[in-house]
Amino acid sequence: MAAAIKQLAATVRDGTGKGAARSVRREGRVPGVIYGGGDAPQAISLDYKSLNTLIYAGHFLTTIFDIDVGGKVERAIPRDYQLDVVSDKPMHVDFLRLKAGSTLRVDIPVHFINQDACPGIKVGGTLNIVHHTVEMRVPADAIPEAITIDLAGLGINESIHISSIKLPDGCKPIMREKDMTLATIAPPTTYKEEASAAPAAAAAAPAAGAKAAPAAKK
Repeated sequence: MAAAIKQLAATVRDGTGKGAARSVRREGRVPGVIYGGGDAPQAISLDYKSLNTLIYAGHFLTTIFDIDVGGKVERAIPRDYQLDVVSDKPMHVDFLRLKAGSTLRVDIPVHFINQDACPGIKVGGTLNIVHHTVEMRVPADAIPEAITIDLAGLGINESIHISSIKLPDGCKPIMREKDMTLATIAPPTTYKEEASAAPAAAAAAPAAGAKAAPAAKK
């Protein structure tokens, strides 16, 4: 499912630099900029309360916004934001314009379902998540909310690789390894101990028999 497009109101910001930014913040607003798409950067300011809520609601950097800047709507996605090092209040935000047909690189969250139908977890195994997000190149107008992985039927020591997942149309993973492992079903501790003890016991048995042989002959 593609991420929903949200509405955001902004005003044109006059002036740039630290002094102008401080003046905007004194008015209870947050300075920002919309750039890219072949157009000149547009300095803007946004309502502090609205922006703060959006940032802390989660998934801010993968949310598409229609930003109304003085009556002109710009479709954009946040690319970065700065927080105050002491108060964690938003201090500045950068938006990238999205043009029709364009693509961009985004970290897409990985979600897991059907844990209760996973045999490996039922016998005490643990879901070991290797990647919580996957960097992908996606259509600018159809950014997926998440990649969903079905755990039904997976047993102990089985893994889920990116190649086994059906990805949304037009989305391609940016991989730094041949076939990225997203998660594994790790065995329970007792299972590991029993598995490691078995070879040791098998190796000890012949040794014990060899020592007993001379005694039986005598």
